[in-house]
Amino acid sequence: MSATDRLRELLAGVGRLGVAFSGGVDSSVLLALAARVLGADRVVALVGVSASLAAEERAGAHAIAGDLGVRVVEVATRELDRVEYRANGPDRCFHCKDELFSTIDAGVAETEGLDAIAYGENADDARRPDRPGSRAAADHRVLRPLADLDLTKSDVRRIARELGLASADKPAAPCLASRIPHFVEVTPGKLRQIEQAETALRRLGFHDLRVRHHGDIARLELPADDLVRAVTEPLRTAVHQVILAAGFRFAALDLAGIQSGAFTLPLVTSAS
Repeated sequence: MSATDRLRELLAGVGRLGVAFSGGVDSSVLLALAARVLGADRVVALVGVSASLAAEERAGAHAIAGDLGVRVVEVATRELDRVEYRANGPDRCFHCKDELFSTIDAGVAETEGLDAIAYGENADDARRPDRPGSRAAADHRVLRPLADLDLTKSDVRRIARELGLASADKPAAPCLASRIPHFVEVTPGKLRQIEQAETALRRLGFHDLRVRHHGDIARLELPADDLVRAVTEPLRTAVHQVILAAGFRFAALDLAGIQSGAFTLPLVTSAS
């Protein structure tokens, strides 16, 4: 049975579905499959908008939803007003997702006539201990069809390529706040610095990257294949300049390369 047929069974009885949509490969596959099952006019892409969302990611989400013929509804969230979110503990993602789903529940769902909300957690992420956002989704009874269908990251990428989605090979792009070490306050200024630096680095030809915020120091994570290129002229000087232009005093290159869950995973693993 195809993923579309299996999803049709999961969504039986759902008239209109809202998909928490970031434009990443997971939520793009969910949105595309839901549009096939229910019809694009019965699916709404819900894009949470705040200082934690980079402008490029926001524009990309609109473009992908537009390609699928699905209407976008932007949901303005205020997670930075939450003390717990700004405190930036390992549960930061819980407070972010709780803000998004609470805002949807408080009016968007009724206004849009939504019977259910779903988000793009896949089976691999569902098994990871560093995904506190999944607890918020469970609290708000948000559906997780990809995980329930046991679709792994590789499965999702494969389906995205089969569907010809623009996000099929898009690197993971967690929110900007994930670049700030836990227990260091999240502020709009820091988020702007990170976004400015990462946007400029992408213009230099680096696509999969993280700029970790350590006060005056920007610690740049890149895939191993990009490390030598980043320290070879003329890019070395250009990289240094864009980091300084973003308001940092020092630019450091992490020889360990790019690391998913670099701040959260060690904390939740040691606590378990």
